[in-house]
Amino acid sequence: MKRARRKETAGTNQQRLTKKEDEKDPFSVIPLCLIVEILLKIPTKSVASLVLVSKQWLSMIRGKDFINLYMFRSSTRMRLLFTIFGTYVLEQFLQICSQVDPSSNDRRYRLNISPHRMHVHAFSSPIRGLICRQMDSKVMIGNPSTGQILTLPRVKTNRRGVLSFLGYDPVNGLYKVLCMTVLRGPQRRGSQVVSEEHQVYTLGGGRQKWRMIECEHPHLPLPPSCLPTKGICINGILYYYAWIQNEGALISFDLISEEFNVITLPEDIYCLMNYTGKVAIASWPTISGEVHVWVLEDASKQEWSKVSIVVPSWIDLVGMEVFRFRGTLSTDELIFSPAIFVKPFYFISYDLKENNAKKVVVEGIGDPYASLEVYFNHLENPMFLSN
Repeated sequence: MKRARRKETAGTNQQRLTKKEDEKDPFSVIPLCLIVEILLKIPTKSVASLVLVSKQWLSMIRGKDFINLYMFRSSTRMRLLFTIFGTYVLEQFLQICSQVDPSSNDRRYRLNISPHRMHVHAFSSPIRGLICRQMDSKVMIGNPSTGQILTLPRVKTNRRGVLSFLGYDPVNGLYKVLCMTVLRGPQRRGSQVVSEEHQVYTLGGGRQKWRMIECEHPHLPLPPSCLPTKGICINGILYYYAWIQNEGALISFDLISEEFNVITLPEDIYCLMNYTGKVAIASWPTISGEVHVWVLEDASKQEWSKVSIVVPSWIDLVGMEVFRFRGTLSTDELIFSPAIFVKPFYFISYDLKENNAKKVVVEGIGDPYASLEVYFNHLENPMFLSN
C-alpha cells in the first residue's frame, strides 16, 4: 500500500514538473502541427540546436516520425556533398550545396574535419544523409548537415587492414555498418587472401558493439583508392565489387537478413552506380560520349539488361577531359563527373527525354585541391548521432 502511494506521489511530482516546464515554454501555446511545419523549413543545423528549447521539442525533433518527415521534404531539394582535401594547406572538409543551383549560397555550408592520408578515399557513399569515414582501424559516422561526427567502438581485428561500408535497413529503420578485415598492402587477382572477420555495427541499436557474422562466400574487396565507387546501398541491399580468385564479382549484403550473396557480372567492370533505383555497372564514356550500362534487373535470377547511351555534344562539353558515369539523379537525369579535379569544377547533366546535355559549373569551392569527390542526391538529415 505504501509502495503504491510512493509511486503515485512520484508520478504526480513528475507531472507537476512537466507542467511547470510547459508553462515556462513560450512556444507551448502554439499548436504542435504548426511548430512542426515551421521546423521543416529551417536549415538542418538550426533544427538540431533547437532541442534545447524544451523536453517536448527534444522528444519531437529526435523522434523517427519528425526525422522521416523532414527527410521527405528534403528529397525535393537534393544536395551535392563534396569531400575535399587541400593542396597547399593540410586541411580536409565536407561541403554541401544545392544540387539544382550549386553555385548559389542557398544553404551552402562547410564542415572542417581532421585530415587523413587516405584523402577522399576514406569515405563511403552517403546514405540517407549520413556518411561513413574510415581512419585506419577507426570507423566514424558523420552527419554533414548537423556537423556531428561519431566515432564507433574499435573494430575487433587480428589484422591491420579494415574496410567498412554504410547501409540502411528500411524495414527496421536502422543504419548498419558492415566491416571486414584484410591484409594491408597491394592485392592481386588470384590471391588466396580473402576478407575475414566480417562484423556489423547497428547505429543506436541497443547493444552497442560489433557483432561477428558468417560469410560463406570467400572474396576480396578492392581497396577504396582503386575504386571510383566504394559501394552503394539500394533498398536495404549493400553492393560492392570484389575479386573471387581471378574473377570480378558483385557482392550483395542484405542489411535485413545480414546474408551475403554473389552476383555474376556481365562484364568485369567495377564502376557501380544507382541507375533509376537499380544497381548498375557502366563502361567509361568514349571520346564521342558513348557509354554502355548494364542494369541488374533480378538478382535471384542473375538477370541483367544492357543500355547504350550517346551523350550529344560530348566533345563540346568536356573536350579531352576524362569523365565517368555516376548514375541518375532523382529527376532521372544522367550525371557524369570528371575523373580528376578540374577548375572550375563542373559535371555533365543529360536529360534523356529532352535529349539535352548541359555543363553544370560549381563555383565557390576555392583554391585547387589535391583530391575531390562529389556525391549526388545527398539528403539533409536532422538525426542526432549517439552510441
